[in-house]
Amino acid sequence: MNEYANLKKGERGAWVSIIAYLVLATTKLIIASIGNSEALRADGLNNTTDVIASVAVLIGLKISRKPPDEDHHYGHFRAETIASLIAAFIMMTVGIEVIIGTVQDIIQQKASEPSLLTAWTALVAAFVMYGVYRYNLNLSKKVDSNALYAAAQDNRSDALVSVGASIGIFGSQFGISWLDPLAGLIVGLIICKTAWDIFVDATHSLTDGYDEEEIEHIRESISDHPDVWAVKDVKARMQGNKTLVEATIHVNPDITVQEGHDITDEVEERLEKEKNIGYAHIHIEPYEEEET
Repeated sequence: MNEYANLKKGERGAWVSIIAYLVLATTKLIIASIGNSEALRADGLNNTTDVIASVAVLIGLKISRKPPDEDHHYGHFRAETIASLIAAFIMMTVGIEVIIGTVQDIIQQKASEPSLLTAWTALVAAFVMYGVYRYNLNLSKKVDSNALYAAAQDNRSDALVSVGASIGIFGSQFGISWLDPLAGLIVGLIICKTAWDIFVDATHSLTDGYDEEEIEHIRESISDHPDVWAVKDVKARMQGNKTLVEATIHVNPDITVQEGHDITDEVEERLEKEKNIGYAHIHIEPYEEEET
């Protein structure tokens, strides 16, 4: 099926992120230690959590590609969402550690003047991450992957974090010694904010939450069919990146079973074409005047 092929293609983006984060995290942590920069250290730890998050996405994509079996009738698409949830907990832990460490440095006035090399390292890393962001963004559009699109947004935020770290370090060169640990604190807050956003999205999906506005768009698409006289009920939920829809429609009570079956097929084809919904269960009932 097409979604399985797209999941496999999406793994390329996860691998690009993993390799980039490994190189950048190692480089930043080493140079931060040599150049005495708390902001670059925090940025390096941020990339370390991104490695873990990217590995989780990769594992989730691989498990999601497993076909349905006897005890997973809808497939394994939610494995990707569970992996994102695990990554969120790891990122939050590291973010809190960074915040505590930088706050202690600010309170104890341990601010020092970091090496200029650390600022240039952060700036170069920002350009690298922006390149990874563009690659994953384009790939996510080609394979229609929400998870890869979210990963691309994380790549972009990492580029911005590195820019912020470099600004903090450059500022410390002009005698503002507290700007470097302050930049580290901001990086820690950004890590926690990213982790929280991932947690909210993952739990919303796992608890079968779905955007109400999109539900209305699906309802309108179904009701546009000329043989659908009324739409009684529409439900939707996410299965990984797949949208599953259940709807009850009212049709002419005098049509044959075959005609009713043809209507449901046409509605399902319409949803797939207009909304990219590959799975829809349409239940038909006879239209009754008093129900309006």
